[in-house]
Amino acid sequence: MNAQELRSKSVSELKIELHNLLREKFNLGMQRGTGQLARPDQVKKVRKDIARINTVLGEKVKAGDAS
Repeated sequence: MNAQELRSKSVSELKIELHNLLREKFNLGMQRGTGQLARPDQVKKVRKDIARINTVLGEKVKAGDAS
């Protein structure tokens, strides 16, 4: 997921995507804690995607596109 794809989405779609990624981050953390995490690189990818969404949401709020 790149920033251009995110900028084309609406605020509500971004919030849904953010919620799903936060849930996935929690699940990955639980898997890491129990030693069942098969792909440790996924944690970093999810964290970066969350940061991208938060950045785009901030841009939209600043531009007045948020509702």
